[in-house]
Amino acid sequence: MVVETVADMEDDGDTELVGMGLRVAVSPVQTAFYMILVLLGILGNAIVIGVIGQSVTSDRGRGRNSDIIIINMAVSNLLVSVVRNALLVISDMGLELYSSKEWCQFFMGVWVWLRSVNVWSTLFLSAFHLQTLRRVAPSMGNLQGRRSPLTSLCLSLGLIWLLNFIYSIPAHIFSTNGNKNRTETLMLVSSTTRPLLGCVWNFPSSYSGLAYATTSMVIHEAFPIFLMAFTNLGSLYMLYNHGRVHSSTTVQNAPVIKRVPAEKRAAKVILALIMLFIISWGTSIISVNYFNYNQGSSAEFLLVIARFANIIFIAMSPGVLAIGHRRLRSFIKSMLAH
Repeated sequence: MVVETVADMEDDGDTELVGMGLRVAVSPVQTAFYMILVLLGILGNAIVIGVIGQSVTSDRGRGRNSDIIIINMAVSNLLVSVVRNALLVISDMGLELYSSKEWCQFFMGVWVWLRSVNVWSTLFLSAFHLQTLRRVAPSMGNLQGRRSPLTSLCLSLGLIWLLNFIYSIPAHIFSTNGNKNRTETLMLVSSTTRPLLGCVWNFPSSYSGLAYATTSMVIHEAFPIFLMAFTNLGSLYMLYNHGRVHSSTTVQNAPVIKRVPAEKRAAKVILALIMLFIISWGTSIISVNYFNYNQGSSAEFLLVIARFANIIFIAMSPGVLAIGHRRLRSFIKSMLAH
């Protein structure tokens, strides 16, 4: 998230101060590549929502809950692409967009909200798969009686959106519209890595802004990554144990064990998704916080890296999902064939 405190700076010729703050120069190749990633994010996640959404409504089978979680993650990806990344592309094409203070407060709040939901929705997918593996373990007995109700799942997803909306309230309170003499001195990961629509953050002091950025980094950015790594290691360990006891399985537990190969395939896809997210999100965290705490000669380069890191997961996750989801894979194959 671009979190900006107001700071007056002189244009020294190396940086261009415009209504959107300090603009890091990007080459036409970088702009084209970013545009391609944004289009992939919009198209890919729209396909995920459409195909899996149709599967959920027509097939009320066992995989419905996991499909709903995937749709939730894809919705957050799509909204981030449309509401934030598409505007960055328009800005890169030379169209300078400006907003009033009220619209800046609205957009900054929405950007923070959607990006935060994106993080925790991805974590929820990993945690749900770990819980699924615990339920299919032979020692857990009757699987059907242990399934989580759909209502509980929807309430959990709703809680993610609600809590992150509360987290985004400071983005509404402290944001304002900037001018050519204002530029960013502080950033968070959860929104844009550059000023957009002329919107900046105006914390009461640099210390309060830095305190909010540090708290956000620890609780909202680093902690989810740790949990994602922990849940995926737990899933892999549980699958390993399932494989060890496979030969000694009783006939009563045989139907459960038959699901283990499918769960292994799902675990590989989810592991690939989470690793992609960790690399993308982690790179952004390192780059943005280098800018916050050590604005050296590499700061502008790292902000460009952070900008692309923020879009990589959104653009590539539909392709990773298609590898492990039968309906998505069939749809893409038929689309490419025609």
